[in-house]
Amino acid sequence: MSAELKSHSQGQTLVLTLSNPEFRNALGPEMYAAGIEALNVAESNADVRSVVITGEGPWFCAGGNLRRLQGNRELPPQVQADSIEGLHSWIESIRVFPKPVIAAVEGAAAGAGFSLALACDFLTAARDAQFVMAYSNIALSPDGGGSWSLARALPRALVNELLMCGSRIGADALQQHGLVNRVCEPGQALAEALKLAEQLNARAPNALASIKELVNDAGTQSLTQHLAAERDHFVRNLHHANAGIGIAAFLDKTTPRY
Repeated sequence: MSAELKSHSQGQTLVLTLSNPEFRNALGPEMYAAGIEALNVAESNADVRSVVITGEGPWFCAGGNLRRLQGNRELPPQVQADSIEGLHSWIESIRVFPKPVIAAVEGAAAGAGFSLALACDFLTAARDAQFVMAYSNIALSPDGGGSWSLARALPRALVNELLMCGSRIGADALQQHGLVNRVCEPGQALAEALKLAEQLNARAPNALASIKELVNDAGTQSLTQHLAAERDHFVRNLHHANAGIGIAAFLDKTTPRY
C-alpha cells in the first residue's frame, strides 16, 4: 500500500489525511507534493476557510520511512537532499498559507510528523498522544523545521532534552508550554479540530490572513517595522467589506456573516 494524502471537505474545512497505515503514516515525497498542491488549490477556493491535517487510524505520523531512508544511503546524497527540500517546501507552504491550518493528533507525532504538527497554526491532540523527536536515536538530526519551532517556543534545556535525548513529551505537557491548543479524549482529536475550525470559519478570512502574517513576521521585524505592518493591515482591513459587516453586527448585537 503506497503512501498518499487523502482529502475531503467538511463544510468550509478541507481535511487532509496522512495515509500510510503500514508504516504508521510515515511521510514521503508523494505526500509532500500532494500537500503543496492541495494548499495551492485551497488558497484560491473561497469555499475553503480552514484546513485540518490528521492521520489515518490511531496514529498521526511516524515521521520518515526508515526503510526508504536506508535505501537512500546507497544513492547520491542529492536524492535525500531533494526529498527534504520537498518536505520543507510543504512546511513553508503551511506557514504562508493565508488560512488557518490545524493539526489533529492521535497516537503519536514523531520526527517529521512532530515538525509537521508544529508548522500548523493550531494543534489539537488526544490526551494520550505522544510527541517525540527521535532523530538522535538513529544518529540523525532534525528536519522539517522541528528544531526551529521548538527552540522558539520552549526553554533551551527542554529543547535539548527532546532533540538530543529523544525524550517523549505528552499532550498535556505541551499544552502547558503553549504548543497545544486543545487536549481532548482519545479518538476525538479530529472532532475537536473541526470544532475549532468552525469557530475560525465564522470569522472574516481577510482578518485571519492578516493576523497569521503578522504573527509569522513578528520574530524577524523590529518594533518600528512591525508597527508599520500593523498599520497597513489595519487600514486595509478597515476598508474591506467585511469590516462593515462586522462593525454593523457588533453595534446591532447580531451575528456577522462574512
